[in-house]
Amino acid sequence: MPHLVVNGVSSNGSGFRAMLASRLSVDRVGCQINPGHLGGCVRNRSALTGFVVILVALCLPLIIFSQQNRSASRVAPTERPAPVRTAGIKSGVTPAAIKLDLNDALAIIQENYVDGNKLDYNAVFKASISGMLSVLDPHSNYMDPVEFASFKTDQRSEYTGIGATIGDLTEGGEVNTFIRATFSEAPAAQAGLRFGDKVLEVDGQSMKNKTYSEVRKFLLGPRGTKVKVTVQRLASGKVETVEITRDAVPLPSVPEAYMIRPGVGYVAMTGGFHTTTSDEFQAALTDLHKKGMNTLILDLRGNPGGLLIQAVRVADAFLKRGQIIVSQKGRIRGSQQNFNAVNESPDTTPLVVLVDGGSASAAEILAGALQDHDRALIVGETTFGKGLVQYPYELPYESALLLTVAKYFTPSGRLIQRDYSNGGFYDYYTKGGLSGDKTAAPIGPQSHTDTGRPVYGGGGISPDEVVKGVTLTNSQVRLRNPIFAFALELASGRVPGFEKYVVSGPIDFEHDLQPADFPITDSVFKAFKTFIAAKPEFKLTPEQLDRDRTFVQRQLRYELATAAYGSTSALQVLNGEDPLIARAVDVMPRARELALAALRVQPRSE
Repeated sequence: MPHLVVNGVSSNGSGFRAMLASRLSVDRVGCQINPGHLGGCVRNRSALTGFVVILVALCLPLIIFSQQNRSASRVAPTERPAPVRTAGIKSGVTPAAIKLDLNDALAIIQENYVDGNKLDYNAVFKASISGMLSVLDPHSNYMDPVEFASFKTDQRSEYTGIGATIGDLTEGGEVNTFIRATFSEAPAAQAGLRFGDKVLEVDGQSMKNKTYSEVRKFLLGPRGTKVKVTVQRLASGKVETVEITRDAVPLPSVPEAYMIRPGVGYVAMTGGFHTTTSDEFQAALTDLHKKGMNTLILDLRGNPGGLLIQAVRVADAFLKRGQIIVSQKGRIRGSQQNFNAVNESPDTTPLVVLVDGGSASAAEILAGALQDHDRALIVGETTFGKGLVQYPYELPYESALLLTVAKYFTPSGRLIQRDYSNGGFYDYYTKGGLSGDKTAAPIGPQSHTDTGRPVYGGGGISPDEVVKGVTLTNSQVRLRNPIFAFALELASGRVPGFEKYVVSGPIDFEHDLQPADFPITDSVFKAFKTFIAAKPEFKLTPEQLDRDRTFVQRQLRYELATAAYGSTSALQVLNGEDPLIARAVDVMPRARELALAALRVQPRSE
């Protein structure tokens, strides 16, 4: 039986680290985005509509198959029986009648549409299923075979590709794509691709003036297939062609775990909740304790959700046996259940959890459980607000319906799901979602934590300490290309007098970043200004550079650290200037007091 899934929305990341790392201009080659926007709640006609959706969806692949094998035939309108009056269903609105309407509509389109002889039946029927699901909620979703295969791969904490991050560089009117990072043991690293390699051709086709998103499509492919990539090496300028066999590449749930300062551990759980999440987290926790951790920052910013059971297992690490982690309530067998902690000796480390508008679903389950039991202090911005559970119904021809089958409630009884009844998908995902005001005061029903603190439902998890995330200014966005261009010059040794910034060896993935690594001194910044002055196509003035000097220095060091130590270690550069992490350190005494207070009250349990 497939796992019950809770999921949120894919996000480029609205947090400080994501913006500074330029994740809007780079992409992992082969990384599959979590398909669809999962979840939602069922409206008044859910029983009928849900039945119709499943019935029609089961029939559609057969219709598609028959249509694809009729090259010259036309679908004749079906003879319609008299409407059947069914108790509880409006006259004529029966599954059979709806099916006949669908057949008749297809026949009319095929016979009369101006381009009817060019119809893509898979696209037509996929759109019809998606349209039916859209009247249920913003999250129930249909996945075709390709999307469903990608979804199942995501749950295994891996993706299929070459294992590299690529990004494009625009100078004047020319666009080129570069390797920005490779990953340990991944095919791209084993083939010798490096930071700064310019992608010239893929399988003999020129990539000149193609954006990274276009180049990505050429590099994607099934596991075991080969792709020939022609690159120009950064240091030597030599053109080489390497053949890479695509393979499964790990996609960790916990990309970062290290001591952010003496005694303070940091775990970034930003990669979603997959089959390996709790194991990864436990390994990180054990390692940090060995290094002397006595307080912990758990970063859930941008975490889109995933498998419910993994969120339960992570919460179990901190909660006492018998305490409720989450309650799940639905109408199908097995969908009504309480998940309780079973840990006889939970970790008692004082805990601060970071969240933002990209923290969704399973991430909200974890944050909500820790907040309701006063086990953690929540810092950041209000989370996305998705409190629903999907079940993957596999259909013929390897497609699937992800259908909302339950709602989940935090230990205090909060339903986290935001209301979506008064607007369309656009409003749902903008006005109240990732782009909405995540610092507004909560307005939903009030509940209380174990110690009596008020908490609210109906709109995500509101933080105990509101700290607004930092976004890039327009001038900083314009600086990303120039900074990357100068980083290429430094790393390749083409800037005289700065030989210690040259990156010539293979990536040291095990390196623990040190303050002395790639310091951006006054002389480096002066060299950057000289470089920009010789590049009028960037249209930047010395005054602009001076105003954003801190940003330039931080981002330039990040690029060089990426070249030498990989993108995961390089994110420590950005963490060092992250205002939410800094605030988490400041409020850690409050987190300790909260946890002690929770020990003195009778915990909420089943």
